[in-house]
Amino acid sequence: MPDSTPDDLFCWIGDADLASWAQAGGDRVAALIKEQLGRALKPANGLGPVKTLVSQVPFRMTHLLSNAPGPVADGYAAWLGAPVKVHRVELHSPIDYDAVFKVVDAVLAGEEEGLRRSSGGRAFHLSPGTPTMTAVWVLLGKSRYPARFYQTHKDDVIETEIPFDLKVDYLPSLLHASDALLESGVAASMPPASFGFVTARDPRMREVISRAERIAVRDVSVMILGESGVGKELFARGVHQHSRRAGKPFVAINCAAVPKDLLESELFGHVKGAFTGADKDRDGAFMAADGGTLFLDEVGECNLDMQAKLLRSLQPSGTDGPTVRRFRRLGGDKDQAADVRIIAATNRDLQAEIAAGRFREDLFYRLAIFSLRIPPLRERPHDIPLLADELLGTINANFVTGEPGYVHKELSARTKKFLMRQPWPGNVRQLHNVLVQASVLSDAKTLEPAFIQQLLMEADPSGRRDVAPAVGDDFNLEDHLDRQRRRYIIDAMREAGGKVTAASRLLGYENYQTLAQQLKRWKIQWKES
Repeated sequence: MPDSTPDDLFCWIGDADLASWAQAGGDRVAALIKEQLGRALKPANGLGPVKTLVSQVPFRMTHLLSNAPGPVADGYAAWLGAPVKVHRVELHSPIDYDAVFKVVDAVLAGEEEGLRRSSGGRAFHLSPGTPTMTAVWVLLGKSRYPARFYQTHKDDVIETEIPFDLKVDYLPSLLHASDALLESGVAASMPPASFGFVTARDPRMREVISRAERIAVRDVSVMILGESGVGKELFARGVHQHSRRAGKPFVAINCAAVPKDLLESELFGHVKGAFTGADKDRDGAFMAADGGTLFLDEVGECNLDMQAKLLRSLQPSGTDGPTVRRFRRLGGDKDQAADVRIIAATNRDLQAEIAAGRFREDLFYRLAIFSLRIPPLRERPHDIPLLADELLGTINANFVTGEPGYVHKELSARTKKFLMRQPWPGNVRQLHNVLVQASVLSDAKTLEPAFIQQLLMEADPSGRRDVAPAVGDDFNLEDHLDRQRRRYIIDAMREAGGKVTAASRLLGYENYQTLAQQLKRWKIQWKES
């Protein structure tokens, strides 16, 4: 090291660093970390990357970046035994390049003046944190914020030379590349993340999974939001499986599928004689889920009367535990109690429902202590090949057991690309249905794009659904455009009641002769109504 002012060190606090602190601090520190992070860390040996470096190389100041709760970050900083400044940052995902870049850039920019006054330089520690964090340190350290780089391996400290320079005018264009372009490269190279029966490669879904893993260990109510078919119940089951209730019942009730006059009995149970046909006492879903989890699917479909009864059962008593629910069977006169974690789900915009007076705000906040929003399939296309392979594997396994001679189906590379271009309004449920249809109806071993396209179009006889065409040797752009024109002409004629002049105006034609020629060309006949 030179004799001038020591450098300022910048680095993240990684799990290996916290594990080393826990190893040194014993049960008390380990318990604090588990309580604050909601998870236990793997045992560690040695000092950890950060303390290994600062114990061997002098730095003017060590800047620790962390999104861990204050007691954890501050406790680790005190244990480090060096001049330290902790930078508490908001970071929802450690693998989101854009978010990590913004956080690191903000910290470095904020310390720029202090470095100038000290006449020292910068050093970045590459070892703690995720590969995303390492990449951001390298990009910034070779461009906007020139720095030394260090790595540690066990007890060894290595000052790392990175033998290239990034032009200052190139980095901004790289870091501000479109999200789709960036995520395309990142998502394709990432190993899939799993959560129960959910598997994902897309960065958005990985963030949701990371959030779900943290929430699962806390015994609190969760609201899962998302369009129909995105897999809300799979996430609910994943939260249950990752919680301390994993070995206890998981009871799912679809509030939209139960008749409104029977939902109270379905949830709370009833006593004999409560209504016609109630010939004996019956426990409801709350009692069936005692000790476990109750999943209220499509809770937004409950009417206001049912919402009031749900709210009453979720109100804390002050004497029981936070998950003990008190309720009465339909027709009963005594309270019952069950220890139940509530997970609810809906495809409705509950904030809009609250504003319209159709959903109780107090119930929403009782159910949504935490929320998980599952992105639709069209927003995470890089998950589609992974999902399609998994779904098709399950379909093959099911069919081969009941159909001797069934030929396992597979997807060509072109078909996977075709699937990624579709909008999938029905999300994973629609993708599954299409693959089932293809497996039944196709005699070929390999499912090709044209066959899938035909199934998607047949599923919407009106022809209104937007199906991205399968581009290939058998694709003809003019034919495809003609089909689209014909579809809109039929829509316009239907809207105009068969009047050619009115339909021409709807289509934006300057005169009706253009439309008349097209009607003749495609042999479309229409009687005025």
